[in-house]
Amino acid sequence: MNEKSIKILLADDDEADRLLFKEAFDELNVGTSVETVNDGDELMHLMQNTEAENLPQILFLDINMPRKNGLECLKEIRADVKFKEVSVAIYSTSSSENDMQETFLNGANVYIHKPNDFQKLKKLLEKAIIYANVYQDPPFNKDNFLLVAE
Repeated sequence: MNEKSIKILLADDDEADRLLFKEAFDELNVGTSVETVNDGDELMHLMQNTEAENLPQILFLDINMPRKNGLECLKEIRADVKFKEVSVAIYSTSSSENDMQETFLNGANVYIHKPNDFQKLKKLLEKAIIYANVYQDPPFNKDNFLLVAE
């Protein structure tokens, strides 16, 4: 791992999804350090108790989580100036147009529909890193918001 690795944080209540996510980044070997949390409460506690310089560059956020869902977390993150440098990639099984619209309007950088194929997952995560960094500042580009597996 290079010394300037990209800090990535995944908030997802599904343990199998968390393991696949980490494995995909290990195989991509793109200089990342990946941390995971189990739900929105754990995420917000970690984010609020982390120094600004140690925050993740990219947060992958599941929408459907117990206790505090991804949309609630997104709104809190975008309302706090401490987190303005954090790119948010929604990472969900939901393909609901409403979920996509809500997360876009609330400041998510990209939306990823979780693929059920590991190779597609790796390609999407690689794309997400590029897009989340390119489309860092508002106004976000809706044409590049939804990342789909090819």
